[in-house]
Formats: sequence, structure tokens, C-alpha cells
Amino acid sequence: MTLAAEFDPEVSTPKDRTDGTSPFPSRQRVPVWAISAATVLAILALWGIAASQRWVSPVFLPSPLQVAKALYALTLDGFVDSTLAEHVGASLKRIFGGLAVAVVIGIPAGLSIGTSRIGRGILDPIVEFLRPLPPLAYLPLVIIWAGIGETSKITVIALSMLPSIILSTSAGVRAVSKDHVNAARSFGATRTQVLRDVVLPSAFPSILTGIRIALGAGWTTLVAAELVAATSGLGFMIQSAAQFLVTDVLIAGIIVIAAIAIVLEWASRWLERRLVPWAAHR
Repeated sequence: MTLAAEFDPEVSTPKDRTDGTSPFPSRQRVPVWAISAATVLAILALWGIAASQRWVSPVFLPSPLQVAKALYALTLDGFVDSTLAEHVGASLKRIFGGLAVAVVIGIPAGLSIGTSRIGRGILDPIVEFLRPLPPLAYLPLVIIWAGIGETSKITVIALSMLPSIILSTSAGVRAVSKDHVNAARSFGATRTQVLRDVVLPSAFPSILTGIRIALGAGWTTLVAAELVAATSGLGFMIQSAAQFLVTDVLIAGIIVIAAIAIVLEWASRWLERRLVPWAAHR
């Protein structure tokens, strides 16, 4: 097979295109998890070499073993008057509190934008104004309005999640097949029934995608939200460790946040496969 034929989908053999993951043929089938594991091991090895050779001061770059010991100590003894479980619990409460607020507001707003010209005219400017703003820009204003308690933290996280859920929901609504809507109307379905039984189920895969994206935005906002008057939480723990140059605790906190975010992503994908299998396997 010539080079041009090898990259031409019209002349590729069926064997080259069996997995559907890439338009280009692969002579060696290396599992993706093996590549990912090798990448992680390479990063850890490079990190260990850099720490052992003191390419960077141990104050700023502790070894992987030192970080592992710090993580173990966090689990048993905690840091800044709270154990690791208490920090994780406080952060998860804020994340899921913000997500609940964003879902309750964002899904109806997205449905309104996708189904109504009036709704689109009213809500589009608000969403487009809020979407590019970093949370630190409106954090002081939220604190002035809502105080320095849990309300302001959940509000900031919810605001960072809202645009993703609203835009994904409205995109899902606009992608609903008109044939399905017309078929429901031909059977005498009311506007509410069409919205409930046709539009919302069809847009549900996009809504789940928006929630997954919103969770990522919420975690990036968490550290900023816990900067103000917090006494627990992973963001608070990281900021406290940074102030005292406890770098091993700082890196351990970052690893914990990343691990929780990955677990939530896996859980979201599992939920998507269970609830909307036709969309998960498209």
C-alpha cells in the first residue's frame, strides 16, 4: 500500500478502521491505559531524579516519597486543625452545593433560551456577560452582598458553573429533531408535554455534558472561594501550606484535588452511560 493510500480513507482496508477511534491505521495496538501509565511513571521518575539531584531546592520541590509521607500524615494528623477527610468534606459540600444551585437555575434558563425568543433576548446578554469573567473578578462583590460565610463561597462556585450548564442545555434544545416535535404535536401533545416528553429527554445528553464541564469549572473556582474567611477545605489547606512554604503538603493537596476531580469525571461518564447509552456510544 502506498503512502497516499495509507492515509486515504477511501482505500483503507476495513481492518484499519475497526475501532473507530482514529482515521489513521495503527500497526501496533498499544492500550491507551498502558500509554497513560507509562506517562505517569515517566513524570514521577523525572520528578524523583530532579529532587534527588537537587536541581531545585527541596524547599520548593520535595521528592515524591516526601509528598507521599505528607499525604499519609494529613490522613492521620491533619493540617491547620482539620484532618484531610474534614478538608475534603468541606470542599465537596461547597462543590455540590454550588452544582445544585447551578442546575436548578441553569437548566430552566437553558430551556428558556432554546425554546423562546423572549427568553433568549433576556438571558443571552447575562450569560455572555458572565461567561468570560474569572471568579476572582466578582468574588469581592459577592462577599459584599452575601457576607464571608458559606453562602458567598457556594454563590461564587455556582456562578462559575452556570454558563456551562445554560449553554449546553440551550444547545441540546436547539439540536432536538423537528420531526420528533412535529410528531408529538400531531398526536395532540401540548407545549408542556412536548417540552417534558420530547425536548428535555433529547437535550439530556447535552445537559450531562454541561454538568461535567461545570464540575471542572467549580474545582478551579474552589481555591479562590476558600481564600476568604475559610477554616477548612482543600483550597484553604493549600493556601495555608503556601504561606508557610510547606511545599509537600501543598503538592499533596493538589494531588488530592486532581484525584477527586478524576473520580467525579469517571462517575459522570458512568452515569451518562447508564442514563443515555445511545448518546454515550455515538
